[in-house]
Amino acid sequence: MSAAMTTTPGTVTNGSRLSGKIALITGAAGGQGAAFARRLAAEGARVLVTDVEDAEGKEVAAQLCAHRAGAAAYQRLDVASEEDWTSALERVTEEFGPPNVLVNNAGLLHFSELEHTTLADYERLLRVNQIGTFLGMRAAVAPMTSAGGGSIVNLSSVEGLAGMPNVAAYTATKFAIRGMTKVAALELGGKGIRVNSVHPGMIDTAMIRRFTGEDTDLSPVGGKVALGRVGAPEEIAGLVAFLASDDSSYSTGAEFVADGGATATHALKS
Repeated sequence: MSAAMTTTPGTVTNGSRLSGKIALITGAAGGQGAAFARRLAAEGARVLVTDVEDAEGKEVAAQLCAHRAGAAAYQRLDVASEEDWTSALERVTEEFGPPNVLVNNAGLLHFSELEHTTLADYERLLRVNQIGTFLGMRAAVAPMTSAGGGSIVNLSSVEGLAGMPNVAAYTATKFAIRGMTKVAALELGGKGIRVNSVHPGMIDTAMIRRFTGEDTDLSPVGGKVALGRVGAPEEIAGLVAFLASDDSSYSTGAEFVADGGATATHALKS
């Protein structure tokens, strides 16, 4: 996607493809969100790192600034809070200028059979995954319009394309993100704002490890897909950087899948 790509998947040397871009990334204190922040900053963007994990988020921002002065700042953001979204948009505008990139990444995962999924657990995922994405897109419209347009990247999942047992609440929110993305793309195209969804497959992150255990061998899961392995956050970061950049200027309302080939098959595969 970029001339700055190196031989290591998902990494770049210092580049300028995103020079002049101002990005707000949710859930950026670790995992995929931190990888997105590192990649966008490495390509020249200035980044507001947001999360509810303050210590980790501040550390990510500090690391980015250590590589390039003024590259990042940290702001606490509970994505289910309208007030926090107002504060975050004010902060990024004051710190860097009106944002022209929003990455709605913050999300929760919950495993439970449908029969045993509590309303409280369902609503917990709904508030962060679905309502958080809705509030983020809504809050970004005015400042992004004032910036002359931009790109909103909503993190869905392969579970936003097809079902999987034991993740009813998660799947519901990820399908919702997919649908909201298309509506927003239709409404905001005239304002110069593009909106796309990203659908990762199994990615080795701390969120997954909380359920599998730190030392669990994920290779049997990776062996089920065409590429024969699970993915790394940096590989999704490359796709997000593409969507944040002007290289994707004619892409909106679309689904971008990075799943090692998981959705290339159907249930009859052995």
